[in-house]
Amino acid sequence: MLHLTFLGTSAGVPTKSRNVTGLAIECLNPFGSAGHQPSRKNKPWILVDCGEATQHQLLKTNISSHQLAVICITHVHGDHCYGLPGMLASMAMSGRKQPLTLIAPQAIESFLKVLKQTTQLYLPFEINFVAIEELLVSKPNSDANSSLETEQVSATVSLDLSATHQLNIEVIKLSHRVDSYGFRLTQTLQTIKLDIDKLKEQGVEPTETWGKLQAGQDVTLEDGRQLKSLDYTHRQVQKLSVVVAGDNDTPQLLSEAVQGASVLVHEATYTQAVLDKIMARPDAFDPMHTPVQRIANFAQSVNLSNLILTHFSARYQPYDDPESKTPNMADIRLEVERYYQGKLWLARDFMRFEISDKGVRQLPS
Repeated sequence: MLHLTFLGTSAGVPTKSRNVTGLAIECLNPFGSAGHQPSRKNKPWILVDCGEATQHQLLKTNISSHQLAVICITHVHGDHCYGLPGMLASMAMSGRKQPLTLIAPQAIESFLKVLKQTTQLYLPFEINFVAIEELLVSKPNSDANSSLETEQVSATVSLDLSATHQLNIEVIKLSHRVDSYGFRLTQTLQTIKLDIDKLKEQGVEPTETWGKLQAGQDVTLEDGRQLKSLDYTHRQVQKLSVVVAGDNDTPQLLSEAVQGASVLVHEATYTQAVLDKIMARPDAFDPMHTPVQRIANFAQSVNLSNLILTHFSARYQPYDDPESKTPNMADIRLEVERYYQGKLWLARDFMRFEISDKGVRQLPS
C-alpha cells in the first residue's frame, strides 16, 4: 500500500494556497509483522522533490522526517530543490543518525558541497548519493568492439526497506529546459499466509505452532505428527507502481513507464491557449512544460485509469468556477475532461491518496 501526500502543487513560485513542488510517498506494509498492522513509527517514505519550505509543509502532516528513506530530485530548478538544504539541516538538528539515499542530478551534490563549505552545514548522517547521470550511463561490455559509453533512457535503483519489503525506483529521462527525470516507484511486498482452515480441520490449535509454521519452520507436535511449513502456508507477493514525473514537455517519454502503473502524477502547468499566447510573443521562448491538452491526450492514448495533475501556474486561482473571467482550476479541469475519460484529480496542497491492490482513492486531508 502506498500513501501519497502532496506538500506543494504550484509551479515556479508559491502562492497563498500552494507551495512549490514536493510529494511524500509512504511505503506501507499492510501485512505487518506476523500478520499485525505496521507501527506508525515504521513507515518508510520517499520525498520526490523538495521545493522551498517543504519542511514547513511536512510539519503540518503526521509524516516523520526520521522515517524518510529516500529523496528523489527530478531536476535542478529551484522550485524543485531549494528546500533541500534546510530539510537536511533540520533533520540533523533533530538527531537523525540513519543513512539517507539521495537520487538526483549530479549538480545537486555540488550544490550541497558548496553549502557545507559556506554555511558550516553539518550532517551527522551519511548521504548515499546516486547521481542520475552516472546511473543512466551504460558501460560497454568487456568483449565489446566499442569502448564508448552510451546513455540509457532509464535505469533502476533497488532498495530493501525490510526483509519482505522492497522498493525499486526506475529513473526515466524526460524533456525540459534542463535535464529532468521521472520516477517509477514499485513497492514489492512478500508475506506468508497460513492455511488456517487446513490447520483447524487437522485439529491443530492456534498456539505458537501456528507462528512457527508461518515463519517457515517445520514443527513436531506432542502426538508425534510432523508438520511441514510448506504444507500449511502459501507465499503472496504484492506489487504496486506509481509514476511521478518532473517538468516535462513530452509525456510520450513515459509510455513504457506507465504500463501497469496504478497512477501517473504529472505536471499540467497551463492550458493550451496560454501556451499558444506565450509562443506568439515576439520574444517567445518555449518554457518546455506540458499544457493540459497534451497530457490529457497522452493519458487517454495509453488507457491510463488514474491521473493526478499538479504543478499549476500561479495564474490559476484555487477555486473551480467555469463562469469566472479570472483564470482558475475550472480552466484546467474542463480542458482535461474534453480529452481524457479516466479518473482525474487536480492536486491541492495536503491532498492525500491511497494506492492499493483495490485501486486509487482520495483520503481525508
